[in-house]
Amino acid sequence: MALSVDSAFYRWQRLANDDSSETSKESTPLLSSGKKRLKQRLHKLRIIFPKNGNFLKDVAKNARYYSGNGIRTTKYTLLSFLPKNLFEQFHRFANLYFLFLVLLNWFPQVEVFHREITMLPLVVVLATIGIKDGVEDYKRYQVDKQENTAITQVYDCKQKEFAEKCWKDVQVGDFVKLVCNEIIPADLLLLHSSDQNGICHIETANLDGESNLKQRQVVKGFSSPGVPFLPKNFTSTIVCEKPNNDFNKFKGYLLEGPEKKQIGFNKDSLLLRGCTVRNTEAAVGIVVYAGHETKAMLNNSGPRYKRSKLERRMNIDVFCSVGLLIIMCLTGALGHGIWVETFSEKPPFKVPDQNGYPSSPALAGFYMFLTMIILLQVLIPVSLYVSIELVKLGQIYFIHNDVDLYDGDSDARLQCRALNISEDLGQIQYIFSDKTGTLTENKMVFRRCSIMGTEFSHQENAMRLATQREGDLDEDSAEQRKLSCVSLNVSQTGQDLKRSTSLMRSQSARARAHFQSHFRNKSMGRCDSSLSQVAFSSPLEKDVTPDMVLLKRVRDAAIQIEILTPFQPTNSSFSESSSIIDFFLALAICNTVVVSTTTEPRQRVTVPKVLKSSRNSLEKLHQLLQKLKLSRLSQSSSTHSSSDPEATTKCNRVNPATSGSSEKEDRGKSLHSSKASMNSGENCIHEVLAPEASETCYEAESPDEAALVYAAHAYNFTLISRTPDHVTVRLPQGALLTFELLYTLGFDSTRKRMSVVVRHPLTKEIIVYSKGADSVVMDLLEMPDRGSLEEQKKLQRMRERTQKHLDLYAREGLRTLCIAKKVLSKEEFNQWSSVRQEAEAAIDNRDDLLMDTALRLETKLTLLGATGIEDRLQDGVPDTIEALREAGIQIWVLTGDKQETAVNIAHACKLLHQKDIVFTINTESKETCESILDCALQEVKNYSNVQQRQSKFFKVDVHPLLPPTETAGPHFGLIIDGKTLGGVFQGSLQNKFLDLAKRCRVVVCCRCTPLQKSMVVRQVRDKLKVMTLSIGDGANDVSMIQASDVGIGISGQEGMQAVMASDFAISHFKHLKKLLLVHGHWCYTRLANMGIYFFYKNVAYVNLLFWYQFFCGFSGTAMIDYWLLIFFNLFFTSLPPIIFGILDKDISAKTLLELPELYKSGQNSEAYKPSTFWIAMLDAFYQSLVCFFVPYLTYRDSDIGIFSFGTPINTLALFTILLHLAMEIKTWTLLHWLAMIGSIALYFIVTLAYSAGCISCNPPSNPYWIMERQMGDLHFYLVCIVTPLIALLPRYFIRTLQGTFALSPLLKARQLDKLDEKQRDLEIKWWRER
Repeated sequence: MALSVDSAFYRWQRLANDDSSETSKESTPLLSSGKKRLKQRLHKLRIIFPKNGNFLKDVAKNARYYSGNGIRTTKYTLLSFLPKNLFEQFHRFANLYFLFLVLLNWFPQVEVFHREITMLPLVVVLATIGIKDGVEDYKRYQVDKQENTAITQVYDCKQKEFAEKCWKDVQVGDFVKLVCNEIIPADLLLLHSSDQNGICHIETANLDGESNLKQRQVVKGFSSPGVPFLPKNFTSTIVCEKPNNDFNKFKGYLLEGPEKKQIGFNKDSLLLRGCTVRNTEAAVGIVVYAGHETKAMLNNSGPRYKRSKLERRMNIDVFCSVGLLIIMCLTGALGHGIWVETFSEKPPFKVPDQNGYPSSPALAGFYMFLTMIILLQVLIPVSLYVSIELVKLGQIYFIHNDVDLYDGDSDARLQCRALNISEDLGQIQYIFSDKTGTLTENKMVFRRCSIMGTEFSHQENAMRLATQREGDLDEDSAEQRKLSCVSLNVSQTGQDLKRSTSLMRSQSARARAHFQSHFRNKSMGRCDSSLSQVAFSSPLEKDVTPDMVLLKRVRDAAIQIEILTPFQPTNSSFSESSSIIDFFLALAICNTVVVSTTTEPRQRVTVPKVLKSSRNSLEKLHQLLQKLKLSRLSQSSSTHSSSDPEATTKCNRVNPATSGSSEKEDRGKSLHSSKASMNSGENCIHEVLAPEASETCYEAESPDEAALVYAAHAYNFTLISRTPDHVTVRLPQGALLTFELLYTLGFDSTRKRMSVVVRHPLTKEIIVYSKGADSVVMDLLEMPDRGSLEEQKKLQRMRERTQKHLDLYAREGLRTLCIAKKVLSKEEFNQWSSVRQEAEAAIDNRDDLLMDTALRLETKLTLLGATGIEDRLQDGVPDTIEALREAGIQIWVLTGDKQETAVNIAHACKLLHQKDIVFTINTESKETCESILDCALQEVKNYSNVQQRQSKFFKVDVHPLLPPTETAGPHFGLIIDGKTLGGVFQGSLQNKFLDLAKRCRVVVCCRCTPLQKSMVVRQVRDKLKVMTLSIGDGANDVSMIQASDVGIGISGQEGMQAVMASDFAISHFKHLKKLLLVHGHWCYTRLANMGIYFFYKNVAYVNLLFWYQFFCGFSGTAMIDYWLLIFFNLFFTSLPPIIFGILDKDISAKTLLELPELYKSGQNSEAYKPSTFWIAMLDAFYQSLVCFFVPYLTYRDSDIGIFSFGTPINTLALFTILLHLAMEIKTWTLLHWLAMIGSIALYFIVTLAYSAGCISCNPPSNPYWIMERQMGDLHFYLVCIVTPLIALLPRYFIRTLQGTFALSPLLKARQLDKLDEKQRDLEIKWWRER
């Protein structure tokens, strides 16, 4: 990560004082005149003085120690580009080798070719790759510039008002004013909010990919509703911790007044850079961290230079080629010395040195060694790297334009941000995936529920979910939608219902189409609110279709409320009605959902709109509730069936909608209609009331809360407004109930539940509504030991049926929650409330005391029912995971979410199965963690040993027809949380953890910090020596993405930081299937085959010069003109292998997708192994022998010259090398034919022109008219035809044997592609059933 000069100096200052033992006391001045005291204070804490004109001297002293807000994510600058890029390119040994040859050829004693010609290949290589790297980095620069020049409002102490400034000009201590939908430019301490409760809502999609809202609280004592914030009156000094990368850690205090009173704050008052302000009209904060010191940037380690596995393997083979070259040069030097010694007198061609003395044999041999290096330099394929870069460009072009990887909703294609590792896509062994926004859509949909032991399957809603997809929504009515907000109105039927449903869907598609794009508009530092989408408010989530049977019972409960009189006796039906009402009230109330309007900016609803309610209706409702209060049964059961076929066929859906008439008139008409419908026995339900309501939005902190609120709304229990003290709900009959909100006990991973304590507005009862995991809530229920025996039996049966329904939901992969309630007496509440207040005021063990009070309250609950929520996976995730597993890829999930959510997602996407043996490790103790790891490892090893013995036993053919799946047994899974991972890394338990993890089918890491994610990836990559891929969509995934061999970012409606840090960007997880199984396989296979071919080509060609040395006294002479030598690799044989590397398809895409196990060939590096390389070298030596000695034997007794002898050798070498490539090509296209024929034609055109026009190009030799004379000789044609056939015959023979007797899976797949479609499908089906 690139740091600014200020940041680096600041860090140096802190490190320089590590040995300082002197610390300042709180009573000492914050900034003394001594520089030493300042450094000591900055080492431990960060002291921030507000830039409002009150602390000018202190601000000036402090400013140089803190980073500016400008950022730079580029690898290069204008000054560093050339040296840094050359340094990276010279990591390739071939480039160093050719640089050495360029320098060597400048010495006259060993000069073979013209100096400029020797430089040409290296210059072309370095320039091509340098331009490519520069273009990539320039794109990063443009993004940085766009962010640095974004505009925000900063307080100007001279003008005494807020003025617009660029983000890069913001400094620590500045006051920044934010408005709704604006992106936060730096880490701010929240000092003011327009919200009357001092709350600012933020969306963290840019950081963690979650579009739900988080609440941030103004620092205690600074919340002044209705009073504007004046920065000039702020006199406090801020003391906080030094910059760190922990999103969940932040603490400090303000020193207020002359007496330096401390006011503490924590992470709840910190606004992080990159987040977006939502649902808050205005907020003001002071900058505490800026630029590269912000938490988001500290979690971004910057771009890492990645080299592909294939490139690293090629570098090793380059060393092997160098070794081969040295052997050949030593042979030449030794042969030259021996040949010179055979002369009895001084040979006439021996040139003396400058003093007239002949060189010594040793010196002559050394010079000849260097001469041979220059002569045989082509043995090292420097052109290979240029060709690889061009091939990768071509491959990425076709991947980028693949229609299957295109997302029409966001108009997004695959982006490639790192061209040098495309072949690694075909060798991935481990995938590390984020959960939210990567595997899931972050959408949870209400699916089923059980109330009082009766299950309501919601078949209509299931059919809606099966048919409704976001991509199918109409986009024609885009202008009428605002912020994708849900319309909180009551039901309508018939044509109005269909019309409103269609309108809502079309509007949602329009909003999403605008919002889902690759770039978020930051030109003004804020997002246009018209482009923002409320979290969890898509039609898929909010348009819940009610169950007809349950809707009828809700209607009946509303009818009974209307017809009830104070003297009517109660019966069990009233208790059932009470349970239904309480169930939906709990869904609507027991949450932290914020209700806001669709105005600009979105305003939080704190007071419900005044409606014309009927006093008579409220009186009857009051009578009912009083009646139920006096004679309430603890529980009752119902035996009604949850499905009604007739109702299902007659009524499809009831969707709340608005009505323009008054409440009283509509209630009378609807009630009359409902009674008539009930008397006639019709099952098609019409709603009772339709009061007028404004269009509002639900903004939830978690998707499951939103799903339950939408479910309650579907049955007309509508959440209208919420404040810290009150919550208002509209009932089905239209009456508004405003509950006094006494306490909210939030969800935590220990209790696994949340509760609200409310006071009923009519009965004045104090009620506790709770919802939570069934594994916890079911154990907190009141024992059925009260009431009559019949009532106890009913209660027990109800619980048993509810548990069966919960088990059913879990098997279907739904998230289960239990809903319960408890009624407190005034004495019980007052006693508990006093204890709660003491716990809230406590300083020591405050968290433990609060936990104890919550546990004390949430006991002896009354079960109301249960819900099943479907966590919506992205389309195609289970199929993609199954295919990747068949391809031999291990998949891990690394998420910051809670454990229950991650496990449910793992089951939903088929990562975990019910039969899997799952180890769950949740502990902070190193000893406990080590003990659990040892036990789990022993169990896995014991099971593996049993399986191995069974496998050996079955090899005896005792059960030859037994399928493998029957003997495979269950698999293992590992679930571990972030705290345990911290203990693993700090306690040196990495080896045991990895030993267990690699034996598990799936590993799920929950509650992971960004750095823990990257540490897991690094440990697996480095210690298991495997190829890793990380995929995520938020800023918390950046470290993980950069730590892996291949990083993939999910682009779409979430933030862009993961995309900017990634190597590839896709729109959906399902695109990973084709990207790896098809394009990954093709990229690896093409580049591997092309690399082997280049080594073969260069060795085969340069050996022709080596064999000639045996006939020229090892003098370093070439029988081929040096211009033709250079052109041979640069032009004559360069284009066909490039076309081969871009377009060749060894297996069709359809076959690769249907047979994922073919991907294992890339994991095993079957296309490029050491054995493959050396076989190619032996083949090259054999072909060079044939290509040299067949012409030699042909022209042995003739009197042709050197170039006349070398010309046919050069020509037949071209034919042999190109025909060799033709044997490797699996798919011929027009471009293949044009490249082949064009290369041969170019050779003859250039050679004929060179021979005809070059009379003295290379004195004293003369190539004039040599090619023309050779083409007039019959021997030339015979040699050029016969020699390639002899040279390629062994390779053709071996290929034939492999295709006949030793069929590998790849060869079998190629044969399948040659069959007709019907026969091919049958063969593939048989293959998969084996």
